[in-house]
Amino acid sequence: MTKCIDLNSDLGESFGQWQMGNDEAMLNVVSSANIACGFHAGSPAGILKTLKAAKANNVQVGAHVSYPDLVGFGRRNMDVATDELTADVIYQIGAIKGLATSIGTKVTYVKPHGALYNTIAHDKRQAMAVIDALCAVDSTLTLVALAGSKLIEWAKESGLSVVAEAFADRAYHADGTLVSRKEVGAVLHDPELVADRMLQLVNDGGVMSIEEQFVRIEAGSICVHGDSAGALAMAQKVRQKLQQNGINIASFAKSNNN
Repeated sequence: MTKCIDLNSDLGESFGQWQMGNDEAMLNVVSSANIACGFHAGSPAGILKTLKAAKANNVQVGAHVSYPDLVGFGRRNMDVATDELTADVIYQIGAIKGLATSIGTKVTYVKPHGALYNTIAHDKRQAMAVIDALCAVDSTLTLVALAGSKLIEWAKESGLSVVAEAFADRAYHADGTLVSRKEVGAVLHDPELVADRMLQLVNDGGVMSIEEQFVRIEAGSICVHGDSAGALAMAQKVRQKLQQNGINIASFAKSNNN
């Protein structure tokens, strides 16, 4: 049986004259695009431009929801009240759904960003606030969550479809958690090394941790960050390596452009 994996990237994060990443080139590589919703990055015009490009490339679209943190790029943890967080997520999903509808495409999944992503992997109160937002807006939306996290269990118990995610350019601890960006070696930059790790992930079900122990990671999607140094070259190498070894690249979401 042919193996298959999704490649996703964080896109739509440019703001006015300030450019982040190379969305058009990345959309030729990935099968799913996590598009900013304006809370950590992105402007309405820029988000719409990225949505149009994703549609043209038949790439699936996800809402990349965040804490309201433009200054910190969504990477600062926030102790947000439950109802406030639910409202924030509903607001962001609604905004990108409206933009997508205007060009005849659909948002098929939600992937939280940065600090929110990491917090809800273990914080049940905030996790349920996000889950409640998805259920309230559109329970058919798939939630992308950190592989091995409690969030996967909580979301499934609430009736949501969930896809577990691994990170191509991030180092892991032996317990399956991501190494903090504040630590040396947390972010990987060698395209060949990253590609080999992702081939190991798909074939063997895990990668080597920073402690040099094999850590098992069951994932249906691989994130190749669009804002890291050499992101495009890394994503291209990952896709090339996987395809050369008979692994198909395809989104977990249903086609949204029919």
